[in-house]
Amino acid sequence: MAVSRIYPYYIQKAEKKGRTKEEVDTIFRWLTGYDQAGLDKVLSSNIDFETFFLKAPQYNPNAEKITGVVCGVRVEEIANPLMRKIRNIDKLIDELAKGRSLEKILRK
Repeated sequence: MAVSRIYPYYIQKAEKKGRTKEEVDTIFRWLTGYDQAGLDKVLSSNIDFETFFLKAPQYNPNAEKITGVVCGVRVEEIANPLMRKIRNIDKLIDELAKGRSLEKILRK
């Protein structure tokens, strides 16, 4: 599945709760190490999630601090590394939509 196909849904979810595209981009950049130009390039292509994460400049080591439930599954218990990274994004966007501060979302 292409990142560019799912990304608009993340934006939509955030904006419905009064959050912004810029905050979603901040989460993506924090998690993957892409700068805004790199993220924009990914989003204008058909890169799938596996390639997106493989080419990520630096997956954030603090991502291991992401815990909780997404779609009824505990994120920290997901064995498949790719699925866990995808669910990490889902979890962070969920937190954003629930009104959590960016500082807490980014595990600072």
